[in-house]
Amino acid sequence: MSRPYKIPESVLVVIHTAKLEVLLIERADRPGFWQSVTGSKDSVDELFLETAVREVAEETGIAVRNLPSEQELASLSGHVSLENLKDWQLSNVYDIYPVWQHRYGPDVTRNTEHVFGLLVPRDIPVVLAPREHLNFMWLPYREAADKCFSASNAEAILMLPKYVDARG
Repeated sequence: MSRPYKIPESVLVVIHTAKLEVLLIERADRPGFWQSVTGSKDSVDELFLETAVREVAEETGIAVRNLPSEQELASLSGHVSLENLKDWQLSNVYDIYPVWQHRYGPDVTRNTEHVFGLLVPRDIPVVLAPREHLNFMWLPYREAADKCFSASNAEAILMLPKYVDARG
């Protein structure tokens, strides 16, 4: 049974701490390729916010939830409040890398990526999906941008200070 083609609309989620440390993950299918969380919509009617929440959970094990109180949140290791996930109202359109072109329809050559930021505590547990990622690291945002293989990912990380509340 063949897999359906990917939808050329995706999210990029820059996971970061209040001190502007960024979580990078290493691709299993391309060792040495470091990135933030990315992923395509599962259906055309899936909201980008839903895609971001799903991809963060699938790729890092971090659950983004609508939690009623900080006290409840503190008792749930690996969970962060939905309020910490911010839509940066930023989109990138780029040519799909040739190595991944086969995942898309025959006439699809470009992808539109919607950017989010997710504020997490530095000690949040990270559990990678082993079929997707080999390793993770936390880096100061400028170093993280330098390590990314994707130009749009690096640019988004460099914009992080603009999107983080100055009060931390």
